Amino acid sequence: MVEPEWVIVGRVRKTHGLQGELVVEAITDRPGEIFAPGRRVVAGTATARIGTSPRDFVVLRSRPFKGGFIIAFQGLDDRDEAEKWRGRFLFIPGSELAPLEEGEVYVHDLHGLRVELTDGTLVGTISDIYELPQGLGLDVRREGLPSVVVPYRAEVVRSVDVAAGMMVIDPPAGLLD
Repeated sequence: MVEPEWVIVGRVRKTHGLQGELVVEAITDRPGEIFAPGRRVVAGTATARIGTSPRDFVVLRSRPFKGGFIIAFQGLDDRDEAEKWRGRFLFIPGSELAPLEEGEVYVHDLHGLRVELTDGTLVGTISDIYELPQGLGLDVRREGLPSVVVPYRAEVVRSVDVAAGMMVIDPPAGLLD
Protein backbone atom coordinates (compact mmCIF):
# COMPACT_ATOMS: atom_id res chain seq x y z
CA MET A 1 0.00 0.00 0.00
CA VAL A 2 1.28 3.48 -0.87
CA GLU A 3 1.70 5.88 2.03
CA PRO A 4 -0.67 8.84 1.72
CA GLU A 5 0.88 12.26 1.31
CA TRP A 6 -1.59 13.84 3.78
CA VAL A 7 -3.80 12.25 6.42
CA ILE A 8 -6.87 13.80 8.07
CA VAL A 9 -6.45 13.94 11.85
CA GLY A 10 -9.20 16.33 12.93
CA ARG A 11 -11.93 18.77 12.05
CA VAL A 12 -12.47 22.23 13.49
CA ARG A 13 -16.00 22.37 14.91
CA LYS A 14 -16.16 25.91 16.35
CA THR A 15 -14.34 28.63 18.21
CA HIS A 16 -14.03 28.66 21.98
CA GLY A 17 -13.75 31.87 23.95
CA LEU A 18 -12.24 35.13 22.77
CA GLN A 19 -8.56 34.14 22.55
CA GLY A 20 -8.70 32.21 19.27
CA GLU A 21 -8.96 28.71 20.68
CA LEU A 22 -10.71 26.10 18.54
CA VAL A 23 -12.85 23.08 19.41
CA VAL A 24 -11.46 20.21 17.34
CA GLU A 25 -13.00 16.80 16.72
CA ALA A 26 -10.15 14.29 16.65
CA ILE A 27 -10.21 11.90 13.70
CA THR A 28 -7.33 9.74 14.86
CA ASP A 29 -6.70 6.91 17.29
CA ARG A 30 -3.80 8.88 18.79
CA PRO A 31 -5.13 12.37 19.56
CA GLY A 32 -2.71 12.86 22.46
CA GLU A 33 0.22 12.53 20.06
CA ILE A 34 -1.32 14.46 17.19
CA PHE A 35 -2.46 17.46 19.25
CA ALA A 36 0.52 17.63 21.62
CA PRO A 37 2.19 21.02 22.19
CA GLY A 38 4.74 21.77 19.47
CA ARG A 39 3.07 19.54 16.89
CA ARG A 40 2.47 21.01 13.43
CA VAL A 41 -0.83 20.39 11.66
CA VAL A 42 -2.06 21.78 8.36
CA ALA A 43 -5.53 23.27 7.94
CA GLY A 44 -7.15 22.37 4.64
CA THR A 45 -10.62 22.93 3.27
CA ALA A 46 -14.09 22.14 4.62
CA THR A 47 -14.38 19.46 1.91
CA ALA A 48 -11.48 17.39 3.31
CA ARG A 49 -8.86 18.54 0.81
CA ILE A 50 -5.52 20.26 1.31
CA GLY A 51 -6.60 22.89 -1.22
CA THR A 52 -4.54 25.61 -2.83
CA SER A 53 -3.82 27.67 0.29
CA PRO A 54 -3.35 25.41 3.31
CA ARG A 55 -2.11 26.97 6.55
CA ASP A 56 0.35 25.50 9.00
CA PHE A 57 -0.58 25.65 12.67
CA VAL A 58 1.59 24.74 15.65
CA VAL A 59 -0.19 23.48 18.77
CA LEU A 60 0.51 25.65 21.82
CA ARG A 61 -1.73 23.73 24.21
CA SER A 62 -4.68 21.37 24.10
CA ARG A 63 -7.11 19.87 26.56
CA PRO A 64 -9.99 17.39 26.30
CA PHE A 65 -13.44 18.91 25.85
CA LYS A 66 -16.78 17.16 25.25
CA GLY A 67 -15.42 14.30 23.18
CA GLY A 68 -12.92 16.52 21.36
CA PHE A 69 -10.23 19.01 22.26
CA ILE A 70 -9.88 22.72 22.85
CA ILE A 71 -6.69 23.71 21.08
CA ALA A 72 -4.70 26.94 21.09
CA PHE A 73 -2.55 27.37 17.99
CA GLN A 74 0.45 29.65 17.67
CA GLY A 75 -0.46 32.88 15.84
CA LEU A 76 -4.20 32.36 16.19
CA ASP A 77 -5.11 34.62 19.07
CA ASP A 78 -8.48 36.22 18.43
CA ARG A 79 -11.97 34.90 17.86
CA ASP A 80 -12.52 36.63 14.50
CA GLU A 81 -9.43 35.01 12.95
CA ALA A 82 -10.29 31.64 14.53
CA GLU A 83 -13.82 31.78 13.11
CA LYS A 84 -12.36 31.60 9.56
CA TRP A 85 -11.20 28.03 10.27
CA ARG A 86 -14.58 26.63 11.40
CA GLY A 87 -15.44 23.41 9.54
CA ARG A 88 -11.94 22.94 8.13
CA PHE A 89 -10.15 19.61 8.25
CA LEU A 90 -6.71 19.27 9.85
CA PHE A 91 -3.97 17.14 8.28
CA ILE A 92 -0.48 15.89 8.99
CA PRO A 93 1.99 14.41 6.50
CA GLY A 94 1.50 10.66 6.09
CA SER A 95 5.21 10.17 6.73
CA GLU A 96 4.69 11.31 10.34
CA LEU A 97 2.17 8.56 11.19
CA ALA A 98 2.95 5.27 12.83
CA PRO A 99 2.44 2.33 10.44
CA LEU A 100 -1.04 0.85 10.30
CA GLU A 101 -1.71 -2.32 12.27
CA GLU A 102 -3.20 -5.39 10.60
CA GLY A 103 -6.85 -4.70 9.72
CA GLU A 104 -6.60 -0.90 10.16
CA VAL A 105 -7.43 1.61 7.43
CA TYR A 106 -7.26 5.38 7.16
CA VAL A 107 -10.68 7.04 7.24
CA HIS A 108 -9.96 8.92 4.02
CA ASP A 109 -9.29 5.61 2.23
CA LEU A 110 -12.95 4.63 2.71
CA HIS A 111 -14.25 7.36 0.35
CA GLY A 112 -15.25 5.88 -2.99
CA LEU A 113 -15.06 2.21 -1.99
CA ARG A 114 -17.58 -0.12 -3.62
CA VAL A 115 -19.81 -1.76 -0.99
CA GLU A 116 -21.05 -5.32 -1.46
CA LEU A 117 -22.99 -7.81 0.61
CA THR A 118 -21.32 -11.07 1.67
CA ASP A 119 -22.98 -12.82 -1.29
CA GLY A 120 -21.43 -10.33 -3.76
CA THR A 121 -24.54 -8.21 -4.34
CA LEU A 122 -23.60 -4.60 -5.03
CA VAL A 123 -25.00 -2.16 -2.47
CA GLY A 124 -23.39 1.08 -3.68
CA THR A 125 -20.43 3.40 -3.19
CA ILE A 126 -19.24 5.24 -0.08
CA SER A 127 -19.79 8.93 -0.82
CA ASP A 128 -19.34 10.48 2.62
CA ILE A 129 -18.29 9.63 6.15
CA TYR A 130 -19.90 10.99 9.30
CA GLU A 131 -18.41 11.14 12.78
CA LEU A 132 -21.41 10.21 14.91
CA PRO A 133 -21.54 9.79 18.70
CA GLN A 134 -21.86 6.02 18.21
CA GLY A 135 -18.94 5.87 15.72
CA LEU A 136 -18.35 6.29 12.01
CA GLY A 137 -21.32 6.29 9.66
CA LEU A 138 -20.68 5.54 5.99
CA ASP A 139 -23.05 7.23 3.53
CA VAL A 140 -23.52 4.64 0.80
CA ARG A 141 -25.07 5.94 -2.45
CA ARG A 142 -27.18 3.36 -4.20
CA GLU A 143 -28.20 3.22 -7.85
CA GLY A 144 -31.89 4.15 -8.15
CA LEU A 145 -32.47 3.98 -4.37
CA PRO A 146 -32.04 6.41 -1.49
CA SER A 147 -28.60 6.44 0.11
CA VAL A 148 -28.17 4.58 3.39
CA VAL A 149 -25.86 5.19 6.36
CA VAL A 150 -23.97 2.02 7.26
CA PRO A 151 -22.30 1.90 10.70
CA TYR A 152 -18.58 1.13 10.58
CA ARG A 153 -18.67 -1.65 13.18
CA ALA A 154 -17.10 -5.10 13.26
CA GLU A 155 -20.51 -6.81 13.28
CA VAL A 156 -21.48 -5.02 10.04
CA VAL A 157 -18.24 -4.44 8.12
CA ARG A 158 -16.78 -7.87 7.36
CA SER A 159 -13.78 -6.80 5.28
CA VAL A 160 -12.14 -3.79 3.70
CA ASP A 161 -9.76 -4.09 0.74
CA VAL A 162 -8.54 -0.59 -0.11
CA ALA A 163 -6.31 -1.85 -2.93
CA ALA A 164 -9.30 -3.56 -4.59
CA GLY A 165 -11.57 -0.59 -3.80
CA MET A 166 -14.11 -2.77 -1.99
CA MET A 167 -15.84 -3.24 1.35
CA VAL A 168 -17.98 -6.26 2.26
CA ILE A 169 -20.82 -5.79 4.74
CA ASP A 170 -23.34 -8.00 6.51
CA PRO A 171 -26.03 -5.47 7.54
CA PRO A 172 -28.61 -6.15 10.21
CA ALA A 173 -32.15 -6.85 9.02
CA GLY A 174 -33.90 -3.71 7.78
CA LEU A 175 -30.82 -1.50 7.38
CA LEU A 176 -31.01 -1.45 3.59
CA ASP A 177 -34.83 -1.27 3.39
